[in-house]
Amino acid sequence: MSLTQYLGLPFAQHALAAAALVAIACGLIGPFVITRGMAFAVHGTSELAFTGAAAGLLVANNAIAGALVGAVVVGGLIGAMGARERERDSSIGVILAAGMGLGVLLLSYYHGFATEATNILFGNIFGVSSGQLLVLGIIAVSVMVAMGVLYRPLLFASVDPEVAVARGVPVRLLGIVFLFILAFTVTEAAQVVGTLLVLSLAITPAAAAHRLANSPLAVAGLAVAFALVSADGGLLLSFESSTVKPSVFVVAISFGIYVVARLVGPSLKSMRREAVPAGEEGATKEAAT
Repeated sequence: MSLTQYLGLPFAQHALAAAALVAIACGLIGPFVITRGMAFAVHGTSELAFTGAAAGLLVANNAIAGALVGAVVVGGLIGAMGARERERDSSIGVILAAGMGLGVLLLSYYHGFATEATNILFGNIFGVSSGQLLVLGIIAVSVMVAMGVLYRPLLFASVDPEVAVARGVPVRLLGIVFLFILAFTVTEAAQVVGTLLVLSLAITPAAAAHRLANSPLAVAGLAVAFALVSADGGLLLSFESSTVKPSVFVVAISFGIYVVARLVGPSLKSMRREAVPAGEEGATKEAAT
């Protein structure tokens, strides 16, 4: 079957739309994840979506709703137990270990088909229904609105938290709110690439963007663009292969973009420093205030 024929099928259209929604949301939060040093939080939250999915199946036979509720709980726990940056990683490790054990326990009590829960781990982009696509759309729009509202104070709190506190910015509250946004976004992404590969959309595009740009807005724009290319590009390539899963292509494209950015980034930034007057070096940081 040709690519054109695939694109005419509803399941392919749903998959491409879902991938785009996930990519946009991940691209928006990714730069803040990098700036705030929260890559492990992404990993922990994505894997604990499985626990929420298992609970959702057991209680209401709805893995997606369970994963979203679990995301809220995980975000709250990480925010409460990891309020101090030096305690965050150890707190996430503790929560991750306990949560995964609980997920396996809950799943052992479920006697139906557990495919929906395991799909959270490995992804099932071709199984996205119209209802799930609507949920993904609502989450993506919510993330866009929230990040639009919080962008400036969150950027300030991320770049220079001590000065932000001195100026009355609610740094801790912003951190907890961002954790909730992160948890919802990661849960959304897990449905496409699975929790085991969610870093390829939530971290790698933003890491590549940071290598190429200095302006926060430019970094955000590049991160979204790279995530879109990775997600939908990987999906389109998978239509041409009957043996390789879409997530493999998504990861490969995302990693390839990062490698290229890492190679050319230093040269671009060096050229930019030579072109920008010395007095403007602090403009990016000041813009956050």
